[in-house]
Amino acid sequence: MTDPRATSVSAVRRRTVIGALRRGAVPDSGLDLLATGLGRFEAALDDELQAVASGASVFKAVRGEYGSGKTFFTRWLGERAKRLGFAVAEIQVSETETPLHRLETVYRRLTERLATSSFPPSALRPVVDAWFYALEEDALAAGASENVLAAEVEKLLTARLTEVSRHAPSFAAALRGYRSALAEGDEATAAAVLAWLGGQPHVAAAARRSAGVRGDLDHFGALGFLQGLLTVLRDSGHRGLFVVLDEVETLQRVRSDARDKALNALRQLIDEVHSGRFPGLYLVITGTPAFYEGQQGVQRLAPLAQRLATDFTTDPRFDNPRAVQLRLPGFTHESLVGLGRTIRDLYAEGSSSPERVRGLVDDTYVGDLARAVGGALGGKVGVAPRLYLKKLVGDVLDRVDQFPDFDPRQHYQLTVTPTELTEVERNLAAASADEIELDV
Repeated sequence: MTDPRATSVSAVRRRTVIGALRRGAVPDSGLDLLATGLGRFEAALDDELQAVASGASVFKAVRGEYGSGKTFFTRWLGERAKRLGFAVAEIQVSETETPLHRLETVYRRLTERLATSSFPPSALRPVVDAWFYALEEDALAAGASENVLAAEVEKLLTARLTEVSRHAPSFAAALRGYRSALAEGDEATAAAVLAWLGGQPHVAAAARRSAGVRGDLDHFGALGFLQGLLTVLRDSGHRGLFVVLDEVETLQRVRSDARDKALNALRQLIDEVHSGRFPGLYLVITGTPAFYEGQQGVQRLAPLAQRLATDFTTDPRFDNPRAVQLRLPGFTHESLVGLGRTIRDLYAEGSSSPERVRGLVDDTYVGDLARAVGGALGGKVGVAPRLYLKKLVGDVLDRVDQFPDFDPRQHYQLTVTPTELTEVERNLAAASADEIELDV
């Protein structure tokens, strides 16, 4: 039976998903088409998103082994948030580019990666412009004439950012500087001031002086700026902000002093979220079980371990999706085959010969290919999805679609070379798995 999701998708979404899988990447959108085994999380997570949209704040920790689908899961949840009117940002934590103990850098990456349903990254400027437009509309609705509009907008700006200004007065100052530069037709200064508002360092001193701000954003100021950004998002029509800090387990490999600072920064973030300081924020981190349980990770800081403690001793079927920490079970052979069938059906719907695609790449072949790719990775089916889908699309389905005389059972031999594997996949691959014949 054809997956019903495959028949109702647009050609653009189909191309986006298939193109990403062909490259061996997680698609940026269309993940609802691929969601397998996530139904048990939907109700609880949607309730949390609705609560955040109503002014609450949520912190969530996602755990799973490499290849279990953490990036897929967070992008899938981000898509659900975006459909509800959230802005989203996905940030890769790393020692050199985005060290977690420097929250000013995390905030900068957030504004660089900020996206909405209407604007790709960075959506910071469209969001700020929409905010000023909303302030003008509110002022006009309250009876302001064109002659006093600027002054009334200034009053609204001050009122909306009162709480933010207690912690980060320069946030409001930078917004005023941005608006003033635009009014004067000085695009260069406006862009520079907005860059400073987004946490960018080394902004020209003249632009900072014109806005009445000084220096660069620091670790503590970043929390105040995050408050300000949430206010601007809410007032410009967005229902919240969904943020992912991905690959937090990399903290285990940094110097001990930097690791301790990063873990404490994470503890501070969790406490601020739970205190209600960031209404409208849904913050997610991802990590491996070793990060949450090992002595080089969360367990190194007892207060953080207490905040993230979750009981996983029961059957995974009874995991509580409302808990602070979620466990992703990873792929089994059966779920991998199910995903392969979904992709086959999705591909066939956009093919010039859909019946031929389904006939040559039938359910049996899809299962045999999944088994062979798992074997190439030392039998570790849980880390096989990326490579499996890449092979299925790029090596098999594309050839069936383009060459009328191509039969994968006769003309295709699965080949896995070290250069196409990630570091984790390479470590798990058997030494003799450079070439594995697909026996069907």
